[in-house]
Amino acid sequence: MAELWVVDASPLISLDRIGSLDLLARLGHELVVPASVLAEVARGPNPIAPDQIGAHRAVSVPTIHPVVAAWDLGTGESEVLSWALSTAGSTAILDDRAARRCAATLSIPTRGTLHVVIEAKRSGVIPAVAPLIDRLRNGGLFLSDALVRSALAAVGEERS
Repeated sequence: MAELWVVDASPLISLDRIGSLDLLARLGHELVVPASVLAEVARGPNPIAPDQIGAHRAVSVPTIHPVVAAWDLGTGESEVLSWALSTAGSTAILDDRAARRCAATLSIPTRGTLHVVIEAKRSGVIPAVAPLIDRLRNGGLFLSDALVRSALAAVGEERS
């Protein structure tokens, strides 16, 4: 079942670094990307153009929700959470720990880059998650050993 995913910069950057940015679009969810996130990924050291993300809707978030603002998150995370909070059925796709904690206080469902990879395996889009997890970690995404073991076990790829 397709979900409405509001995507932050970290998953876009992490997936782009490993050559798997297309996973977001291939999973068939409706993708929404706030304008500040598009601006952030466009000015990074390895710029990502909007057309590289695949089918998505760029949205303007004119006001940050006061509770989100109180968390003093980055602009992208704040816009992702504010938009998700104002749009029923949204799931925030982000990796930032503080942003996930803020989302939890507001009952906003969240997923991270690792979830995207796991869902790609479960959907048959990719044959295995272990190689992508290794590339994500080598690319700078922090994933604890316990989280990696749990993710691999969830898709039947336990390592010895």
